Amino acid sequence: MTDARADPLSRWDGNDPLSRLDATLPSPLVAVGDDRLARHGVTLLLKRDDLIHPALPGNKYRKLRLNLAAAVAAGHDTLLTFGGAYSNHLRATAAAGRLLGLRTVGVVRGDELAARPLNDSLARAAADGMRLDFVDRTTYRRKADPEVLAALLARHGPAYVLPEGGSNALAARGCADLGRELRGAADVVAVACGTGGTLAGLAAGLAVPQRAIGFAALRGGGFLTEEVRRLQAAAFGGPRGDWRIEDRFHHGGYARTTPALDAFAADFAARHGDAPGAQAGPPLTLDRIYVAKMLHGVFALAEERAFPPGTRIAAVVTG
Repeated sequence: MTDARADPLSRWDGNDPLSRLDATLPSPLVAVGDDRLARHGVTLLLKRDDLIHPALPGNKYRKLRLNLAAAVAAGHDTLLTFGGAYSNHLRATAAAGRLLGLRTVGVVRGDELAARPLNDSLARAAADGMRLDFVDRTTYRRKADPEVLAALLARHGPAYVLPEGGSNALAARGCADLGRELRGAADVVAVACGTGGTLAGLAAGLAVPQRAIGFAALRGGGFLTEEVRRLQAAAFGGPRGDWRIEDRFHHGGYARTTPALDAFAADFAARHGDAPGAQAGPPLTLDRIYVAKMLHGVFALAEERAFPPGTRIAAVVTG
């Protein structure tokens, strides 16, 4: 745990600002029968975190929960955060602000986007009240520099600052609940990995001998190993859990896809799209940025016989 003197939750009165939302927790865990895995003795379970809340699905709810508590405890009425043009984090932060009555500012990578029509993701964030600030890519790369951050706060006013993707120590601590919910339910837990916060918390919440695999959604995801270590040190004081990064299934990089991935996702939806929904809510859809890549990786590893017969794998559907 971080030192209480520097802990953003040190003034928290215990009231969870998201507790007023109609969230589904713990999220459902649904068994999926698939002969491609069964022939290797592997059982697949889907952790339907996408059903937690329609506006704040999956790891977005878990990563934002303690950060929002810290923001409210510190008296902030504005959230400022960062993301690319298709950022799920920007959209979720905007939705959280609307639901909780907080102003939101999204600093978007790429000033050339300011003159273009908003894509669906940014349009949704704007509709939820987020003020979009498009900055050039050089400045965006320096977003953590004190002078850049000071200029942003001078322009938008005092704010609680969330990092890109929402991954910080509080996010990791919030995602530890995901691991706790899966204790005893699976031998291996698979999760898509963008910034490392979900994996850092998930692994910390699991019990021995469970292990977690984070499937990098972007090219060059090897850096995530060090990032998860850094987040665990900040959140828990040191390494936690048995985990690793698998970086072979990014399919060209963030927000990229391939015919193989498209074919896999379409086939998976045809086989299983209705069955999980019948038991646990709306039909399952696989987003190509994160979840489809993770599941494709799970099936590929099974074909490589990476999992001993009898292995139960819980795949987190982050939404």
